[in-house]
Amino acid sequence: MTISSVIGSLSGDPQRLNPVRLFLDADIVVQAVIVGLLVASIWVWAIIVAFSLRMGRVRRRCDAYEGDFWKASDFDDFQKKHGKGDVPSARVAGAGMDEWRRSTGGKPGNAEGLRQRIAIAMDSTVAQEADKLAERLNFLATVGSVAPFVGLFGTVWGIMNSFFQIGQQQNSSLTVVAPGISEALFATAIGLFAAIPAVIAYNRFSYRVNSFEARLQRFADRIQSSLSRQLES
Repeated sequence: MTISSVIGSLSGDPQRLNPVRLFLDADIVVQAVIVGLLVASIWVWAIIVAFSLRMGRVRRRCDAYEGDFWKASDFDDFQKKHGKGDVPSARVAGAGMDEWRRSTGGKPGNAEGLRQRIAIAMDSTVAQEADKLAERLNFLATVGSVAPFVGLFGTVWGIMNSFFQIGQQQNSSLTVVAPGISEALFATAIGLFAAIPAVIAYNRFSYRVNSFEARLQRFADRIQSSLSRQLES
């Protein structure tokens, strides 16, 4: 198949709605809107794929670390040996153990103050880990809320251009109006094409981040309970 036949197949059949022909025949402003929305859509899908893969890796690492952590007889020694690497649970445990070592020096002092400092250190680390996971989700929210309006701008501009053509040709028949309106509405369709996956992904991933943050918080609470028992013994 030659290049000319491919182009012909994309733009030749007038009986079907042809997105490529709609784009090529559109006004330059509408074309710019469509290109921007398509780029945003590609970026959205890249974030969706990257976040899904990253979340899967993080969960597996945390599962392995937490399982071994609770089997260890000495938490401090285990943390020194296995606390390195990109494992959020390890960083939460490390924050608590670091505060434990700095505050006690092997000799417990004010138990209640120590509990509060350990809790603050781990809670802060939990929040930081959640923020790291959610740092790119704002783009999904932005595309989900803005893309329909950007597409609507392209539609309004295209309709304005259609009315301008009516005035130029002194003809208000559908033959004159319909192509321009079709091209304009295509911009709104592309805006929804970018926005709908972004909104769904943002809601789903926000829930997963919140669930993971709650999981880290429960892990931190268990560590605090274990250290509190050591203070009392």
